[in-house]
Amino acid sequence: MPMNLSAEPGSAGPVTRPLSARSVVLSLLLGAHPPRLPVRELVRLVEPFGVGGSTLRAALSRMVAAGDLRRTDAVYGLSDRLLDRQRRQDEALRPRTRAWDGDWEMVVITATGRGPAERADLRARLTALRLAELREGVWLRPANLARPLPAELSEVALTCTARPDEPGADLVARLWPPATWAAGARALLDSATAASHPADRLTAYAAVVRHLLADPVLPAPLLPAGWPGDALRAAYAAYQRELAASVGLPDGA
Repeated sequence: MPMNLSAEPGSAGPVTRPLSARSVVLSLLLGAHPPRLPVRELVRLVEPFGVGGSTLRAALSRMVAAGDLRRTDAVYGLSDRLLDRQRRQDEALRPRTRAWDGDWEMVVITATGRGPAERADLRARLTALRLAELREGVWLRPANLARPLPAELSEVALTCTARPDEPGADLVARLWPPATWAAGARALLDSATAASHPADRLTAYAAVVRHLLADPVLPAPLLPAGWPGDALRAAYAAYQRELAASVGLPDGA
């Protein structure tokens, strides 16, 4: 069975775990635009990745039941939840930034009495916005992303712009830290470059996407020398074009 490479938090290199039929299907659909494919096309597309037709059909049934996919006749597409994941993945590959003037975004949680599930959901939402937690209830990042904070945050938090007294590079090193992300990115890039079998390449680049989702997308003045973010994005973009040409995915994968 193909293996799935990912960088463990705090480690400099990738680890492996099995890549399931579900993972293959999601990797293909998350990269397809629009993210819908007939079952006959999915059967053809997953074959190079070591997934047989009966295994695929069983996985599709489970994914529909779990709310991962929607089925219309014999066409499978991503659910609303996974369409949001695709949007975040696309943004991770092409983050929109603006010139940084030294300001930081700050979010201070003001709501109380929330249960563990609500707190975990809020933490996930703030992390997806590439904010980092300085201390409990205080989240921030450099204000260099060309996106507004969601209006609904005002229901649970105070949002503002700040200029911390602590040097930006020192604050960044405490919040992420970028050196660990960069080491993982280089290891994943090496693994992806070395992979040759279609299943191994899909595995490696699926791990690349997950790592890019965790890229803090810092302004250039706060990045360490030799930052590999752009190289990792370029490698994945090249893989998208290659996969589109080899298996015929709509608009790339």
